[in-house]
Amino acid sequence: MPGSSKILLIDTATEYVFLSLVIDGIEVGSAYRKDIQNHAVTVMPLLDGILKEAGIRLNQVTEVIVGVGPGSYTGVRIGVSIAKMIGYLNGIPVRTVSTLALLASGAEDGFILPAIDARRGNAFMACYRKESGKLTVLVPDTLANAESFIGTAGPGFHKVTEGKPDVRTLINSGLTLPVSNIHELVPNYLQVTEAERNKGKS
Repeated sequence: MPGSSKILLIDTATEYVFLSLVIDGIEVGSAYRKDIQNHAVTVMPLLDGILKEAGIRLNQVTEVIVGVGPGSYTGVRIGVSIAKMIGYLNGIPVRTVSTLALLASGAEDGFILPAIDARRGNAFMACYRKESGKLTVLVPDTLANAESFIGTAGPGFHKVTEGKPDVRTLINSGLTLPVSNIHELVPNYLQVTEAERNKGKS
């Protein structure tokens, strides 16, 4: 398949590992697996299996899209680190996308409120509209009290907390951003870590 588009999508920011290989606009292989706290062990074997089944090598991938969060602190770092490694070692362009956008892409058409638990009554949330296979951002990623945010959004929004992303919707929505310097690619945590909070108290 020389000259064809081969896009690899990676997201490990939630309880699920999500991988997808899209060749010329068609998803030819994917994995969506709940694997709490084992992402570092799971991702590469799953990725290797997807590539082998498609009959391509990693260095033949033409673009990597990685979910940069928000989400699990450790989980986000794993996906971003893998994307950086793949991009840097193989000279492959990398693009980023919100994990909340990935979550919203798999929902049915309408007004969507993707949410990822952030503990203590808080959640990472955003608001999207999905129509005719495209997503539009209405409220960007935020960390807020879940009950308050949902109440402000209103009853017209459908809350989504899990579900396999729809990669065609995501790619067609123009919500990915290019990484100009792979060394500067960092996760979008949207909050300080527990260690940082404790350091501030000392």
